[in-house]
Amino acid sequence: MHGGAVHKERSSVAVIAALVGGAILLIGLQIAATREGLVGPIWGLIREYGATPALWSVPWAGLAVAMVGLSNRRRTIALSAALVVDIVVLGIRLIIGNRLALGSGPLIVLTVLTIYAAVRWSDHERVAALRACALGFLLIVAAKVAATFLPLTALTRPMVLDEYAKVADHALGNPSWLVFQVVDALGPVGNGIIHVVYNELPLATMVVAFWQLRNIRLGPEYWPSHYLVRTFLVMAMIGPLFYFVFPLVGPVYAFSTEGNGYQVSDIWPHIVPTIDVNPVEIPFDDETPRNCMPSMHTAWALAIFVHSRGGPRWLRYLGAFWLVGTLTATLGFGYHYGVDLLAGAFLFLCVESALRDSDRGWGWFRIRLVVSFAVLMLVLMWAVRYLAVQMAQYAQIAGPLLVATMAAAVVAFYATFYARPDSTLGIWGRRPVEATSDRDTV
Repeated sequence: MHGGAVHKERSSVAVIAALVGGAILLIGLQIAATREGLVGPIWGLIREYGATPALWSVPWAGLAVAMVGLSNRRRTIALSAALVVDIVVLGIRLIIGNRLALGSGPLIVLTVLTIYAAVRWSDHERVAALRACALGFLLIVAAKVAATFLPLTALTRPMVLDEYAKVADHALGNPSWLVFQVVDALGPVGNGIIHVVYNELPLATMVVAFWQLRNIRLGPEYWPSHYLVRTFLVMAMIGPLFYFVFPLVGPVYAFSTEGNGYQVSDIWPHIVPTIDVNPVEIPFDDETPRNCMPSMHTAWALAIFVHSRGGPRWLRYLGAFWLVGTLTATLGFGYHYGVDLLAGAFLFLCVESALRDSDRGWGWFRIRLVVSFAVLMLVLMWAVRYLAVQMAQYAQIAGPLLVATMAAAVVAFYATFYARPDSTLGIWGRRPVEATSDRDTV
């Protein structure tokens, strides 16, 4: 069988397997959520057509991504219709006494657009529109899946491991306490900007994804072999599972009055903690999500940064700004520990290494990266749980070792996917000249 046909057949099998796996995950999550008295991803998505959307930016980001498959005229019509519908639905909500919320308009228009493209359009314009709409829907569904995981962690994991993370963070210089001083010095304007950066990751995702997929309506050959949305979706499905393995609520809840009586002490952010040689699991409420380890915001911000590297200067600046702002917010607002950020970085490198440059197949160059990054992430989590005291007592060794390990991981990733093929790093990364292409740089 011809190589191209084999690749196409394998791609079709992978798509079918992903759809089946996604459907099973959605149904399973919905059942688990219903048993715990939660809305769940499926019912939550249905409710957003008319009830109050949880976050306006996610449906709008999904619709914006879908616009890459349409002509400029159709984009104008779809976006205008979404805005009108959103305003009308908003007015109805206000009349009946519901709270101010946006997001139903783009979801309704995205649904209508999908049906209309499937029924009325033909040939490539239908394929491009449907694939783009599918990406938009997947982005919205992934957000619903992630949102369902959060309350489930609070209900099923009553004990949290924050004392271990706090102790282990001595090896990194207690970065949450340190970065708070930077955030506090930025004043209310700087705080507001960082809050927007932290809370509106879908907006940056939309911008980068739109640039990567901007030409797909011109023909199937314009589809990149890899793009940001793929990495986002995979991480959204995998990352939250670790919340159940290593439950953390973050220093702002575990070590300040934000813990509403469940906090261990009131030391964040003004009193740098001492080394506790006897960390223990601590009970916490059934409302605060255990969503720190790994830091998904770090993983997603890294994805935005890396995928923006192939774009114009303004896009590269945007990616760098969003990464710095997100890392500052995760630590400075007390949402994460330093070890969480390292785990999030390893998660991103693992997933991105598995997906990038798919035309090169699964040689040793890829296997060694994926396995190594996965092992490093798991070893880090194990060390934080069982070697936290030793990490703190020997911070002069543990700290540089953690930083050096992260640096080595970044260099290995760069050597494999970015270094010039004829350079020393490129030769080590086994990046053959014939395997590179413009489509793989996005």
